[in-house]
Amino acid sequence: MSNLLLVPISGTGKRRWPQEFTITASMYFLYSLLLVSALVLGLPFWLWRLATQARYRAGLRARLGKVPANLAQAVKPGIWIHAVSVGEVLAVSRLVDEMRKRFPEHTIYVSTTTATGQELARQRWGEANVFFCPLDFNFAIRPYMARVRPELLVLAETEFWPNLLRNAHLAGAKIAVVNARISDRSYPRYRLSRAWWRRVLAPVDLFLAQSAKDCDRLLSIGATHDRAQVGGNLKFDISVTKEAAITQMLRKLLPTGTPVLVCGSTMVGEEELVLAAFGEVLEKYPKAVLILAPRRPERFDPVAAMAAYFAKERRCTFVRRSMLGSDAATPQRASILLLDTIGELASIYTLATVAFVGGSLVDTGGHSILEPAQFGLPIVVGPHTQNFSEIMAIFRGRGAVRETAVNDFAATLLQLLDNADARTRLGNAAREVFLSEAGATERTLGALEALLQKSTLGKHPDSIVPAIPPAIPKVQQ
Repeated sequence: MSNLLLVPISGTGKRRWPQEFTITASMYFLYSLLLVSALVLGLPFWLWRLATQARYRAGLRARLGKVPANLAQAVKPGIWIHAVSVGEVLAVSRLVDEMRKRFPEHTIYVSTTTATGQELARQRWGEANVFFCPLDFNFAIRPYMARVRPELLVLAETEFWPNLLRNAHLAGAKIAVVNARISDRSYPRYRLSRAWWRRVLAPVDLFLAQSAKDCDRLLSIGATHDRAQVGGNLKFDISVTKEAAITQMLRKLLPTGTPVLVCGSTMVGEEELVLAAFGEVLEKYPKAVLILAPRRPERFDPVAAMAAYFAKERRCTFVRRSMLGSDAATPQRASILLLDTIGELASIYTLATVAFVGGSLVDTGGHSILEPAQFGLPIVVGPHTQNFSEIMAIFRGRGAVRETAVNDFAATLLQLLDNADARTRLGNAAREVFLSEAGATERTLGALEALLQKSTLGKHPDSIVPAIPPAIPKVQQ
């Protein structure tokens, strides 16, 4: 759509719009109609979700286009960065921090989709510059375009929302997709609808893919060679600069040499396996500690009930992180700690004797192993890691991760706990891989800076960044 014309063709006495505009406008009208239809048809389901789950109610008015009063009004051109959830917020954290230093003439805004991502983003950058991403309707998007006035829209990974892309393009913003990836699971769907995606992705000025494989996939669904390049994986540049308070507390209270298992980002059906394995660990290491961090906040309560029952059966102790305080049960008396908070897991990993990354014992595709890798920890994963196949291939090729079958999970943990040398070798290899793959943030910053230099918005004192994208003209039949 970079060549989309917004003026009528005349000369025949009858006004008519260019055929490409007619096709494009019709395509977006059909998309919006389908979106509304899906919303209406699924209304009972969504009403039930809204009534029963707080995460669906979080930021609802903001998602529908009601700009929160606390969101700062841009007095200079904005840069809008969208990161879906906690993982994406962590991935772009260093990028956002560096952009705030490098582009002081811009206001940096961050949007998220999930409530957990919103909570973490607000902790890092404050409420005035963080908001829920609006639903992909023109009426919801345009008020944010007016408030943020983006000169640049940066999307993390694969947030290809058609109306968001189009409105940003019509407002004159440059658009970049960073840390872009297309998973093995989703790629066939993109390929089947590549004619659609070719048009949807036309407004994007720059794709920075995580790997050559991801770049090739983007090219196959509509990106062009002049707009797509490999930028690397921003998650290799994640760094924890401040130790969480709970980490400091545990470091002081846990006796030296205590075996600590940190099991992070666990999914449905996985906690049972983790607790069963921990039961076998306790038989050999009765003072061992398990720190369990479910991936989804809505599962904190059911996992707490599960862990409490296990602790009662095993005659050990259990405590929730949210209940820890000066007069609460201390970690010294707790064999199991449930990490029922957001944003502390990365810091907690530093305490691990062995780290397990969840979503991999059950078939959900796994989660990134980069957080524990940065600390040089021995990392264990299950057999299901397809969501991060490129990262896993790198670590696997350098002997920097231990993969285990479900039935061998407990034995694998015990083998590593028994062998300090094996833990050291595995952890050092993980740290070396993490450091060797770093640098994506600097490459991304350079590419975004070059893209901003091409922008014509805000270049002159009298220039005005369009507050609201121009209305779509009616097509003459």
